[in-house]
Amino acid sequence: MNLRAIGCNVASAAVELREKLAFDAAKLAHALAELPARYGAEAVVLGTCNRVELYIARTDADAPVHSPLIAEFLAEVHSVPADDIRPHLYEHADTEAVRHVFRVAAGLDSVVIGEAQIAGQVKEAYDAAQKAGACGPLLNALFPAAARVSKRVRTETGIGRGHVSVSSAAVDFIREVFHTFTDKTVLVIGAGEMGRLTLTHIQELSPARVLVTNRSREKAELLATECGGQCVPWDQLDDALVQADIVLSTTGAPEPIVPRRRFDDKVRHRRGGRPLVVFDMAVPRDFDPRLHDGDRVSVFNVDDLTRVVDQAAAERRKHLPAAEAIVLGEVAKFVQDWNRRKDGPVIGQLTAEVDRVREAVLEPLLAKLNGKLTDAERAYIEGAFRLFQNRLLHGPIAALQEDSRTGHGGTLREALMKLFGLKG
Repeated sequence: MNLRAIGCNVASAAVELREKLAFDAAKLAHALAELPARYGAEAVVLGTCNRVELYIARTDADAPVHSPLIAEFLAEVHSVPADDIRPHLYEHADTEAVRHVFRVAAGLDSVVIGEAQIAGQVKEAYDAAQKAGACGPLLNALFPAAARVSKRVRTETGIGRGHVSVSSAAVDFIREVFHTFTDKTVLVIGAGEMGRLTLTHIQELSPARVLVTNRSREKAELLATECGGQCVPWDQLDDALVQADIVLSTTGAPEPIVPRRRFDDKVRHRRGGRPLVVFDMAVPRDFDPRLHDGDRVSVFNVDDLTRVVDQAAAERRKHLPAAEAIVLGEVAKFVQDWNRRKDGPVIGQLTAEVDRVREAVLEPLLAKLNGKLTDAERAYIEGAFRLFQNRLLHGPIAALQEDSRTGHGGTLREALMKLFGLKG
């Protein structure tokens, strides 16, 4: 197996770097075309509000793609100095890379433990890579397996119980700022899945008004209707910011939709000094963080979730041992199945090659003894040669299968192929 999972997440890199490394549609398309072409590799690019990760698979005979190369690639794509990226990247290899993607898909490597959204994001990343033709045998086996592991973990443990998610944690965070919401106007910017989930939790607070805006008016109207809110046209965003007491922003815009100058020129003075709390759940961020003054305007982002999440997810942590056990079992099964798949052609070729040699030795011998042997004697000699062949192959095949079971079969497999002149 020649697999690497390389990236950064909320634990290794601050949001200031993660937002610079976020892939919009154009950059994602470029990456999924360039990675296979440049490195002769299979590739999946996963981007969420908490992580940016690249999964790279190559044939066993090729050199692995290590994190310094990926740092250079990310630097090139995002115009960020590689020296700023390199210290924040982690790299998981082979079996550990399998374990990592299984844990990510199951929500065990999230800010919010057991977060259900991440499984969908992993699937979307894989679907995008498939459509781009960037996947091959290993990743086409790995990501469907990750989806099955995620389902097992959520079905067989309590890791997903309750309504803890990034959006619900954001609402809990803001709940600590205000004691009542019946006189508050809440503005939700973005009508995607995150916006929809956020609105579900906001309705539990019974705010006076809910405003919904999105670049697509049709999506905003649909979401506003579902939650009993009011749709605000995108070009009236500044007016909505004047009215709002609380803003939850969830767009996928590649740059801030509310820069500091725009807010200062068109919003701040019209608010009359009323406090505004903004929870910016987007990565890249929707609001210029310099708007935060700790007095009249407070701007929080996904990295501020840690404290609230720790409190809300305490119950879920009790189920971590069971979830981790499922992951470890599935990792062992995947590695064993993959190596068996890799071993099958080698064992087949090895058997066929020894068959060929046996026949090449046996046929002239039987021809020379033609007429001197009974049918029983001829069968005995043929059986003896087959027995010799089986005993000869038993040791190499058993050793290969044992090494593959433990995830170390690649070197022995290559040695056997070289010794017996087998084709890859």
